[in-house]
Amino acid sequence: MSVGSLIDFDQLDEEVQKLIRESASARSFSYSPYSKFKVGSALLCEDGSVRTGCNVENASFSVTICAERCALIKAVSEGRQRFRSIGIVADRIDGRLTTPCGVCRQMLSEFGDFAVYIASPDMRQALVTTTHELLPHVFRKGSKNNFESSSMPV
Repeated sequence: MSVGSLIDFDQLDEEVQKLIRESASARSFSYSPYSKFKVGSALLCEDGSVRTGCNVENASFSVTICAERCALIKAVSEGRQRFRSIGIVADRIDGRLTTPCGVCRQMLSEFGDFAVYIASPDMRQALVTTTHELLPHVFRKGSKNNFESSSMPV
């Protein structure tokens, strides 16, 4: 199952390119002494402001925070809860762009369906997708059964 479209970076509009560049800049602040895997993100809020984040690791890996959640928490703690898009920059793994972990997918989806742009530091290509494409059967407040409207057998 493929998610989104892989396109050349220079085909993205200028606003998206800027968002990805801000993600790359935020990546430089990553605290990742254990994995050496640096990630940066930039969250474009509905009001046009941007909140950035980077991954912050801990010796106790379970308390590590991902770049996407870092940006999201900054935005929400400053009164922003509506978002247009998020840019994410991380190294490729086995030649593939790195998508958000499951926890980040759930956290982002809590705030609706919006654009997700994923790139590697070389910025040659970007994966263009959405929060709902990344997590199609999102768990939501009030859901009795997340598969009620799906064609999947229960």
